Amino acid sequence: MDEEKVWDLPMAFDASTSYKKVVFSTSNLLANMAFYISDLRLAVGAPDTRNKLLTEGKFTTTGILFDSNSDKIRPESYGTLKEIAQVLQENAALKVRIIGHTDSDGDNAQNLELSKRRAAAVKANLSGEFGIEAARLQTDGKGETQPATANTTPEGKANNRRVEFVKI
Repeated sequence: MDEEKVWDLPMAFDASTSYKKVVFSTSNLLANMAFYISDLRLAVGAPDTRNKLLTEGKFTTTGILFDSNSDKIRPESYGTLKEIAQVLQENAALKVRIIGHTDSDGDNAQNLELSKRRAAAVKANLSGEFGIEAARLQTDGKGETQPATANTTPEGKANNRRVEFVKI
């Protein structure tokens, strides 16, 4: 309303179906009472963590940031971590593998170890900060072995520094 999202139903509509109308109703209206909504806009939002992790079984993010050559999580990662934690809190049976990835800067063996430490840091954060049971979280690291994009530009390297959450 007034350019602000007020309704969010990530799995209410089937993406393969074309809708011509959406009907809103309420049981609290008296007989012959109705209301009308004009200038309604239905928009596609950002990828939904809950939907991707629960239905696709995987969610990948570049929103968890670390200090350079470190497993220390940067404060600006809080929003992404909170979003993941909410999914895990709402789905108590859900278990995930947290997989860290790095860019190709530096030594291969060091990058592999760094990616494993970063995944462990994410696990520790979700468990300590948000109360997610540690037994529901496994960790792994792939280092630079599975790049998402070429490591030839700063943007490509940033895309390769990512964390994956895979449903197990």
